[in-house]
Amino acid sequence: MNIFKAFENDIRTLLEELAAEGALPPGLDSSRLTVEPPREAAHGDLSTNAAMILAKPAKMNPRALAELLVAKLRTRPDVASVEIAGPGFVNLRLTADVWRDRVRDVLNAGTSYGDSTMGKGLPVNVEYVSANPTGPLHAAHGRGAVFGDALAALLEKAGYAVTREYYINDAGAQVDVLGRSTYLRYREALGEDIGTIPAGLYPGEYLKEVGAGLADRDGNAWLDKDESEWLPACRDFAIAMIMGWIKEDLGVLGVRMDVYSSERALVQAGAVDIALRALEERGLIYTGVLEPPKGKKPDDWEPRPQTLFKSTDFGDDVDRPLKKSDGSFTYFSNDIAYHFDKYRRGSANLIDVWGADHGGYVKRMQSATTAVTEGKASLDVKLCQLVHLMQNGEPVKMSKRAGTFVTLRDVIEQVGRDVVRFIMLTRRNDQTLDFDFAKVTEQSKDNPVFYVQYAHARCRSVLRHAATALPHVDQEPAALAARANLARLDAEEEMTLAKRMATWPRLVESAADAHEPHRVAFYLYDLASEFHALWNRGRDDTSLRFLIEGDEEVTVARLALIAAVSTVIASGLKVMGVEPAEELRS
Repeated sequence: MNIFKAFENDIRTLLEELAAEGALPPGLDSSRLTVEPPREAAHGDLSTNAAMILAKPAKMNPRALAELLVAKLRTRPDVASVEIAGPGFVNLRLTADVWRDRVRDVLNAGTSYGDSTMGKGLPVNVEYVSANPTGPLHAAHGRGAVFGDALAALLEKAGYAVTREYYINDAGAQVDVLGRSTYLRYREALGEDIGTIPAGLYPGEYLKEVGAGLADRDGNAWLDKDESEWLPACRDFAIAMIMGWIKEDLGVLGVRMDVYSSERALVQAGAVDIALRALEERGLIYTGVLEPPKGKKPDDWEPRPQTLFKSTDFGDDVDRPLKKSDGSFTYFSNDIAYHFDKYRRGSANLIDVWGADHGGYVKRMQSATTAVTEGKASLDVKLCQLVHLMQNGEPVKMSKRAGTFVTLRDVIEQVGRDVVRFIMLTRRNDQTLDFDFAKVTEQSKDNPVFYVQYAHARCRSVLRHAATALPHVDQEPAALAARANLARLDAEEEMTLAKRMATWPRLVESAADAHEPHRVAFYLYDLASEFHALWNRGRDDTSLRFLIEGDEEVTVARLALIAAVSTVIASGLKVMGVEPAEELRS
């Protein structure tokens, strides 16, 4: 149960009652009404802006309207107190039983606690990673992969029908460079001394594996052929092999895509023509001359007629070229076709996760998506900033195999999948992330992945000890929910935990709505902190310990509480793609 959403609906009902009684005008628009935690915990449990947003259309003073609502709320048995704050906010304190009942909700729902119908089954396409198939994934790709995967899981928990997609950029100049680089390594694998890698080709050692693989498959079949013959073979072989590595690395990270879309296949199927025809039919393509780009010298640029898309009609800074000087399509044209294709496949809600270096591409892609779908699709682009890899504060040296970067597989093998996934979500996607190998594996409160996992492991440890001490107590969650007298939970720290768990359903909805999965990591850290605080209080005050000899009733109530805590932690970790720890060893 989302207690905030429940009260929001109840307050709307009370406003309708006031309108029926003649105290308020009928038909007031309450769509902006919210119920949320007050900014200061001392102000209560819930706060609503109902009087503030309705006062003007009701032609009333906000506090006067608030008084009417307060009078209704005071009659509710689940409201302990209610007061008006400031210009008209209404703050409520709920009875302890409301929060205790949420503990029972958790136990009965299991890790499904927090599942929402907010999304109403609407399809959402989340496209992420989508690294060029020119080399292994690096750490920044890993951040985009974790972010996109967690966002997809979060949206699913909020009730959306999610498609996880990877867009293979296998058309254009970069894969031709890959083909030529592969051909050089192919000749090397057949015994030729290739010398220094020429400028403009990919120098990474990983291409030795590609060249050797091609030599094993085809022998010297391509040695005496023209580039027009060997380039397609080398390019296709390299793309397939590197995509195999990428899929393996994503698998190790726990990422499974639903769809792999090929740019080349899209172009060959005529999708670009279809998309541009749709724009042309709406009068959004014309031939014109653009102003020189900012920062370019006049002799670096010459004006020429170009096929342009009217992207400024949809919020972009300038109109954008659709064709190159040789008449071929620009990358932008291909990307318009790709987003139109996603829309035509049934997704009007599109989310792209890109690297930070693509920030200048956002406006044009959003304008094109709006235009080509006639405003029926929305595109949200999430940019993932860089990851700085360090060891005890010092930059980590580059990978020998990759040549210029540390591979994602290197990072996973050093610290483990769960650590990588958790740490990648401990900052907003638009903030740079420092990933220190020493810090992310230390056992301290400063390491959020350890701190949260430690809370879960402590919960499981208590339950294991209880199973030995009280073997007749059924620890199945539903059994604990039915048996536990939760009224015995009356310590301040116990109520704090119950209240924190009750905010999980709201957190799921708000994080999903904002497309911000990092909020889950922050929430879990706060929940873990409150659990550890209760644990530490029990060291000083024996009456707060979980297992109380001679008082089975309070023991069972506390077992229900910590079983619920472990369940909510597991629910959050599931969204993050992290396995909850049953125990931790030094």
